[in-house]
Amino acid sequence: MALSSSTSFMNLKDIRNTKHSDESSSGMVCFAQMKPSCSLRARSSMPDPSQHFPENSAIEFGRDQQAEKFHGSSRPHSKTESRVPVFVMLPLDTVCSGGRLSKPKAMNASLKALKMAGAEGVMVDAWWGLVEKDGPSQYNWEGYAELVNLVQRNGLKIQVVMSFHQCGGNVGDSCSIPLPPWVLEEMSKNPDLVYTDISGRRNPEYISLGCDSLPVLRGRTPIQVYSDYMRSFQEIQVGLGPCGELRYPAYPESNGTWNFPGIGEFQCYDKYMRASLEASAEAAGNKDWGKGGPHDAGHYNQFPEDTDFFRTDGTWNSKYGEFFLKWYSGKLIEHGDRILSAARGVFQGTGATLSAKIAGIHWHYTTRSHAAELTAGYYNTRNHDGYLPLARMLSNHGVVLNFTCMEMRDREQPEHANCSPEGLVRQVKMATKSAGTELAGENALERYDGGAFAQVLATSRSDSGNALSAFTYLRLNKNLFEAENWRHLVEFVKSMQEGGRDMRVPEIDTRKTDLYVRFISEKNVRSKEAAIV
Repeated sequence: MALSSSTSFMNLKDIRNTKHSDESSSGMVCFAQMKPSCSLRARSSMPDPSQHFPENSAIEFGRDQQAEKFHGSSRPHSKTESRVPVFVMLPLDTVCSGGRLSKPKAMNASLKALKMAGAEGVMVDAWWGLVEKDGPSQYNWEGYAELVNLVQRNGLKIQVVMSFHQCGGNVGDSCSIPLPPWVLEEMSKNPDLVYTDISGRRNPEYISLGCDSLPVLRGRTPIQVYSDYMRSFQEIQVGLGPCGELRYPAYPESNGTWNFPGIGEFQCYDKYMRASLEASAEAAGNKDWGKGGPHDAGHYNQFPEDTDFFRTDGTWNSKYGEFFLKWYSGKLIEHGDRILSAARGVFQGTGATLSAKIAGIHWHYTTRSHAAELTAGYYNTRNHDGYLPLARMLSNHGVVLNFTCMEMRDREQPEHANCSPEGLVRQVKMATKSAGTELAGENALERYDGGAFAQVLATSRSDSGNALSAFTYLRLNKNLFEAENWRHLVEFVKSMQEGGRDMRVPEIDTRKTDLYVRFISEKNVRSKEAAIV
């Protein structure tokens, strides 16, 4: 889930981090209020109910005009506007393990370059494993406060992703940031806190949704822990699962467990998930269905036709298959609903715009069973729309659906993988339109070529009311500042500002725009400094 915001309202002068020594004391990071600005406080306990905002909010604005400026500029453009704002993802290790901003001078130069290119703002992961590293309810936002200051100075907006998953082991992960040590300690005591596959393999990337409502984290439930974390900072995209996406960790790349285009495995074998399945089977009048997940669903790297469950006429299309897939996907939707309800309680009345990220699982999409989507928790088959229920749940909370793989084209995919990213994106666009929720997008892989940008431009357009409300480009790094790559980005941002209708990014782009030439000639030193990010 994402909260987009302008940082122009902030004036960060003094940062203080105090860790509580007992239950009644409160650790906080304070941003001193500067007129006519605001004070943002990161707390380790419940906020003061006398604040300007509702009881569970931690932002105070200096005056109503500033609040209007913040919230008004944070919303995606309306459906009647053609402009599509572009955000750029910052490096995963923007804030380092010590809680400080990495390479602030290079970051400042990079932000200046993005502003010149016309980018709307940036997105950054706020890692749970860094912020609440030192103990329960002990938050250190110092590095992120420094980043907000830089973003503000460069006139950009920021989206902060509340990342409750570990960093490492997924596509594009360039560093390792585990969950907080005190959480890992609880996991070592109770291994069932994490997702488990049929072979008993544990995945510590994210806490199992099976214990969402159980006080397994030193007296607090995971939902309560996530809520307290959100209260401690107020410009947010909140992760709902592995990689920050609302899904099960069905295709883990770490240690070679899964390789593309394997079907993945169901993640329902920790004791909490098994108890839920058993109860649901009993309620359905068939206790045998509650003895575990499908026994014939194969292994991570198999293909649908290799299994009795996922093959064309497999058990996915039986009464049992329907029961299990409804339960498995339903638990995922319930998990998202719980976290979004908590987030709405935190941000209600602030005017903030929230979004939730859904994975673009495009392999085996053209098969009848859509096996890879099923193991990830999306009950999407030839006979059943798995994205409309997700879109409706998000719509109930007024949350934007943020979808990946916007840059991919069918003809680029290997034939044996049965991929159709374009078909998947079309289906998701139809689902969001039907549910009445806005759609934002991201690219799934790091791409710098004109063809990828052109595909995003084509996807962003719509004459039927389901165009993109925003797009986030992955990712800011030294490769982006190479001459050809930078030229493509500049052209892309310009075209998105015009609603994607000016197709300035061809398959092979040999032109140099005025902005590109000016950037190279007048800001060459700044570009070189930015390239080391």
